[in-house]
Amino acid sequence: MEALIEASRSPDFPGEIVLVLSNRPEAKGLETAAAAGIDTLALDHKSYPDRAGHEAAVAQALDAARPDVICLAGYMRLLGPAFVARFLGRMINIHPSLLPLFPGLHTHERAIEAGMRVHGCTVHFVTEEMDGGPIIAQAAVPILPGDDANALSARLLHAEHTLYPHALAMVLRGDVAYRDGKAEIRARMRAATGEMLVSPA
Repeated sequence: MEALIEASRSPDFPGEIVLVLSNRPEAKGLETAAAAGIDTLALDHKSYPDRAGHEAAVAQALDAARPDVICLAGYMRLLGPAFVARFLGRMINIHPSLLPLFPGLHTHERAIEAGMRVHGCTVHFVTEEMDGGPIIAQAAVPILPGDDANALSARLLHAEHTLYPHALAMVLRGDVAYRDGKAEIRARMRAATGEMLVSPA
């Protein structure tokens, strides 16, 4: 979240953050966002009788804020089918693995145990399948001899902080969009060595 806030301060970033919402009133991100002058809202899931009631309140708050894109960042709750359907194509998430490898939790430990030589992170559109939505962008880092989960996590964090703002900007600019269950590349993308034209999938 802090990386997105920092990126949004750049004059050439194609959007601004209109709301930071959490299901945990004690979340540090709320304090950080408020200090940056961003509207915040805590909707404690424990205050609602069931998941559907909580998600209805979250949806109402999002509708009021009218975001073009909803970014999940450390939101550790699976979202129900009705909620996902309501915001399908407008909700993105970052996951600490090179999906479709290692969906779910403990990704760093699992990558090391599997003998991977690279690890990474993925920004994807959110669908009903956990960590299974169409991929927008990915970044990779090496797994070094002697790495443990903490060392690998720290190395990956920099890549995550770079990738998520980049992927969000792609969506906001319309360079990639959700269409028919896929992430469709729609416009020119910048490569590390210059520019290239990518045809729609």
